[in-house]
Amino acid sequence: MKSRPAFSSVLLACLAGSALVLSGCSTISSRIEENRAEFEQLSPNDQALVQQGKIRGGMSQQAVYFAWGRPQQKAVGEVHGVPTETWVYLIARTVPTYYGGGGFYGGFYGPVGYYGRHGGRRFYGAIYDPFYDPFYYPFAETITQPVKTVSFQRGKVIAFQYLSPAY
Repeated sequence: MKSRPAFSSVLLACLAGSALVLSGCSTISSRIEENRAEFEQLSPNDQALVQQGKIRGGMSQQAVYFAWGRPQQKAVGEVHGVPTETWVYLIARTVPTYYGGGGFYGGFYGPVGYYGRHGGRRFYGAIYDPFYDPFYYPFAETITQPVKTVSFQRGKVIAFQYLSPAY
């Protein structure tokens, strides 16, 4: 006879897995706790902005890190002869993959329909795919887009912007 794992061991495994996944996430409070001394050196105004996840012009790179986290991309360049570093924050989202003919390919080719006449009577039909294979057709597409950027000169914010994602 097979033995089944106890509910408590299954629950413990699920909790351990969740803790592992969540420990990789960086939040404002976790970034502050990791660098408490640097956070205490910020002005009270900047501390309040950071805790709200906001930034302002003239803020230090460390304060922006506290507020927005680690950027996914960095670009270096020069503006008016001064070295400039720009941090780019991205968002990834999935979108369904559509195929021609006006329908989403999800087990049937629809909502494609047609009208016709047969023997003087009108009819409506749909085209179904009896050979649908979910592993043959591509899965939902992941699109990565920038959502905000911040530029620094001499370690201070000179410009930042919030971008609207294109759909």
